[in-house]
Amino acid sequence: MSAFEKHFTVDELSALWHLDQATIRKLFRDAPGVLRVGHGETRNKRGRVHLRIPESVATRVYAERCRKIA
Repeated sequence: MSAFEKHFTVDELSALWHLDQATIRKLFRDAPGVLRVGHGETRNKRGRVHLRIPESVATRVYAERCRKIA
């Protein structure tokens, strides 16, 4: 994994894999190597966390999910 490899957004992976954005978030929420950008919840505002998913992590998760099905 490199800081300069392609990083996907949840929207991009959702479109590529034809899955719902919520499904992509669940798949990558706790995956090691995923960059989490955002802030926590405050008293008056809801917290927002944006995921940036490196191509190598997306490839690894995809391969793991394919193995579980087969």
